[in-house]
Amino acid sequence: MSGRIRVLYVDDEPGLLEIGKLFLEQTGQFTVEILTSAQDGLARINDQAFDAIISDYQMPVMDGIAFLQKVRS
Repeated sequence: MSGRIRVLYVDDEPGLLEIGKLFLEQTGQFTVEILTSAQDGLARINDQAFDAIISDYQMPVMDGIAFLQKVRS
């Protein structure tokens, strides 16, 4: 999978995650990992590097803005 852009996609709606993953991966340019919570996203970025992060804005416990702030810190 080298050469592909690694994307982390975080959304609390599993259906949207699956559709987004299929759409992004159809060209073969992206490898997309999906997670349903910002907390899981924070844990994952400590373990693996991603080229881009896509996040829902409205999620329970931690919204997309708070997630972005934690990612940047």
